[in-house]
Amino acid sequence: MQTEAHMIKPPLERSSTPVPSRAEEDGEAADHAVEAASYDASATMKAWENFLGRGRSVAPGGLVRSVIERSWQRSAVSGVDPRGRGSDLIVSADEVDGLRRHNGGLLQAAGQTFERLADILGETATMVVVTDQRGVIIETAGDPHIIDAAHDIRLEIGANWGETVTGTNGIGTALTTGKPVYVRAAEHFCEGVKSWTCIGAPIRNPLDGSVIGVVDFSGPQDIFHRHNIALGMMAASHIELALADQMRVERMQLLELCLSRLQGGGRGDGFVILDRQGRVIHHSDAAVARWRHANPGNELRLGEKLADFKGDNWSDNITDIPGIGSQRIEPLMHAGAFSGAVLLLGPTGHPSPAVRAGTSVALMALKEAREAIIGESAVLIEAIERAERAARGQSAVLLEGETGVGKELFAKLIHAAGLTTGKEPLVTFNCGAVSKELLGGELFGHAPGAFTGATREGRAGRFEIADSGVLSLDEIGEMPLELQPYLLRILEENAVYRIGEARPRPINVRLVASTNRNLKIEAAEGRFRKDLYFRIGAVKITVPPLRNRHGDIGLLIHHFNRQVAEAQGTEPLHFQPAVLDLLERYDWPGNVRELRNLVESMSLMTVGRTVDLDDLPEDFVEDVQRLHYSGGSPAGTADSGEEIARIDDAERRLIERTLVASGGNTSIAADRLGISRSTLYRKLQQYRARH
Repeated sequence: MQTEAHMIKPPLERSSTPVPSRAEEDGEAADHAVEAASYDASATMKAWENFLGRGRSVAPGGLVRSVIERSWQRSAVSGVDPRGRGSDLIVSADEVDGLRRHNGGLLQAAGQTFERLADILGETATMVVVTDQRGVIIETAGDPHIIDAAHDIRLEIGANWGETVTGTNGIGTALTTGKPVYVRAAEHFCEGVKSWTCIGAPIRNPLDGSVIGVVDFSGPQDIFHRHNIALGMMAASHIELALADQMRVERMQLLELCLSRLQGGGRGDGFVILDRQGRVIHHSDAAVARWRHANPGNELRLGEKLADFKGDNWSDNITDIPGIGSQRIEPLMHAGAFSGAVLLLGPTGHPSPAVRAGTSVALMALKEAREAIIGESAVLIEAIERAERAARGQSAVLLEGETGVGKELFAKLIHAAGLTTGKEPLVTFNCGAVSKELLGGELFGHAPGAFTGATREGRAGRFEIADSGVLSLDEIGEMPLELQPYLLRILEENAVYRIGEARPRPINVRLVASTNRNLKIEAAEGRFRKDLYFRIGAVKITVPPLRNRHGDIGLLIHHFNRQVAEAQGTEPLHFQPAVLDLLERYDWPGNVRELRNLVESMSLMTVGRTVDLDDLPEDFVEDVQRLHYSGGSPAGTADSGEEIARIDDAERRLIERTLVASGGNTSIAADRLGISRSTLYRKLQQYRARH
């Protein structure tokens, strides 16, 4: 186990290897099948001999495919010995162990595919291998006789079959071109491999599409069949889908570890979650903003390798990432093992607003108010910073936003950010909760016996109770027109007149009004006084809807899941990746309140603690289906939207190919895909709704 310091590196340059779409790869496979009919072993062998004797050029006549000719030329330039008998570069046993640990996720995903192929390859004179991104073999399976024979050409674990080492072959040439490729017998560059045929298909990282390895089918030259090309491509697709599932689970696990580590702190900081390989698997929008400010023109990308964590141990000896200002990096540990890290990027160039110096009570209140607002999206952080800046003044603040977005939490934040002693009151009142006959008395107070139902002693209203603090008026748009002049007068004179009383009572109250209406339109159409709108709307803050808070849904699910479980005395729920995908892409018309209610409902109603798609409430599923079939598009997340789209597209193509191969029989297709028929039907309905 290595113990070197983990050195943080600048973002690596993207590979220049072309990244074809699966449609292009399907077309490539079709071209291969057409060309296969014209393969002539003796003519190809003669062309190879001529190539070696003619100074690295193939005689005209089209006897050799262009992909093979170009590979021969690269092999010759690389100095590969054409008389070689396979790989002559074998890594040590320790290096093999290190590679297998480093590519543990790839091996796990490949293992699932190998299990499905076991019955097919058992006695077909075919072996299958998986390599890393350099072409080093890290796993083999298939016909035991062929695996044994493969030792003669060093087609074995630890051998490097990159094109610059072993010349033209299915592994190395697929890595070099970034496309599926087959190499038949005489088409190999090395003489000692010309009795073998191989079919290689690149395996791509679901995060960024980069090639991370190859799955290769090899055996005697007569194993070549058209369906083996499709089998190789399907195996690569299966591995990629398994990797995508792993990444979803790992991402959620690291998100939970990150939240537990931060415990709500670092509000305004952006965070980037790195896996064990130092790759970016999640980032908040705030982190993107910090990154762009520090690195103009250099985007923060999912899959980007920012750090090189050497070995399995965490070291505190961390070198900062060049070009980033305020930052710190902390380990994320699971069951005592290093699972990844969180990189915190502090404000650079745009510092968070200064907070009033206050007592420890005031500072604690501000901390609690900040932690109550869960999320790290850029739009949410901007709204939080605006609220804290607004708290430094005395102007009225108008909070606008849809029902359920959490406007009451922003009112508490403004109150907390303006505290000095910590004793200043926060009084809340919903203008739509009482009749208009009683509303005036509740807000402004009343003199003894001022109206029917008034007390004989008189009573202070909400404005007097909130003196020296903040009065939060929710649903301000529900205030009757006839009472609005009284409110305007209070704001202009800083004094309140109790109903039935002519004596002004001086007050010092900060008004925070909230509404889910568009008061500008209401005022223009005469349903709200324009002068009052301009008075309370001098400082406006829009609390963003959940569908626009990219990246926050997973954080909120984690928060509510823990909160509800603690309140109910149960274990937290475990959400299957498919459920999390759906929840992250749903439109959430009821916003944060709807999400919390859904988590609470599932916590009560789910049998066991694992939530699958079938456990979602029926009314919620109906809302999702109605959204799909009405042509709506669920909101994705900026940090995961492209990733989900890429994964879903790969899944859709795999299902379509499997259905074609199964003759349209959904039962056979579901069995081959390893899913239930009902799940297959549901996925087909989803794809039809989207397209």
